[in-house]
Amino acid sequence: MDEAATRDGTRRFRDRLAGTIPPEHFRAGPNGLLLSSIGIGTYLGSPDDATDAAYGQALVAAVALGTNVVDSAINYRAQRSERVIGMALAALIAEGELQRDEVVICTKGGYLPFDGDYPADAGRYFQDTYVRSGLLTPADLVAGSHSLAPRYLLDQIERSRRNLRVATVDVYYLHNPETQLTAVDRTTFHTRMTGAIRVLERAVDQGKIACYGVATWNGFRVGAGEREYLALADLVELAEREAGKSHHFRVVQLPCNLAMPEAFTLRNQRVGDHFGSLVEAADELGVKVVASAALLQGQLAGQMPEILAQAMVGLDTDAQRSIQFVRSTPGITTALVGMRRRAHAEENLAVARRPPASHDDFLRLFTAREG
Repeated sequence: MDEAATRDGTRRFRDRLAGTIPPEHFRAGPNGLLLSSIGIGTYLGSPDDATDAAYGQALVAAVALGTNVVDSAINYRAQRSERVIGMALAALIAEGELQRDEVVICTKGGYLPFDGDYPADAGRYFQDTYVRSGLLTPADLVAGSHSLAPRYLLDQIERSRRNLRVATVDVYYLHNPETQLTAVDRTTFHTRMTGAIRVLERAVDQGKIACYGVATWNGFRVGAGEREYLALADLVELAEREAGKSHHFRVVQLPCNLAMPEAFTLRNQRVGDHFGSLVEAADELGVKVVASAALLQGQLAGQMPEILAQAMVGLDTDAQRSIQFVRSTPGITTALVGMRRRAHAEENLAVARRPPASHDDFLRLFTAREG
């Protein structure tokens, strides 16, 4: 596959589904792309052939049912998640079922990945593969498995492009950069982020990625005084210092679900002269927000309160209602859902056939809180 997602391609994907899926299923993304409100995630599972096959079948079904956002990371399942995405999409394209410019391929770099399986001695593997090879020095590593070193990121982008079988990765995330803050001070962190941003801007110029951002777990969901806290305005400012207003820092990812609604409820980000939520700050700064863990790794798929069914009407299962909650959250572009089986894709993508919940129904589920 030798192209990238395009504005025309993603509109073609939407138009092909007209009449079966409401237009609200597609939202404005970075670079003028249209992104489906439900995307497929590929995090969980063993690094084995059976899981590869299951993910491949789920991906094929998800695309047919209306998903054009595919999310992974190089460390997921020892690089096998990226590789199965590459194989499955290449097969769909070869069969004429999909064109490369219709699908938005996203991945992440930062954690040191294994290769194909999990070695018995992870520390020795990392030393042999990344340190003794000269890609990293011990000082580049945090927690023994995380790095934002420029040389390392360049290597990871190349590996991901090969795994995914693409010339251009549509969205490239720095993976949980707040991990660095567990070991270094904020000044050092900003220096490391500046180096990483420089690498990513160069990769955009070279056509290796189309845009970039950060995919986080804790960084945007904690208070401003917490060690792992990330200020979106600071990150965008670093990008502007490096590349001006035409920078390509355009997407952030964080968990958002019924148990973790901080993207919408926690006022921990500078927005002009006040503090607002992450989605408010992103809107102000021209950054799109993607929600991970829509089902909290399956924990929100059953035994949910009755009020969920009352608010998220017209759906059959708690998993569907939980997905509906996330895709209906103001400011969320795409809700990522892990789908390891075709049946999961069929159940989850049934939500795409309904419009998002109304604002009033959404707000019935909670009261906004200060943070």
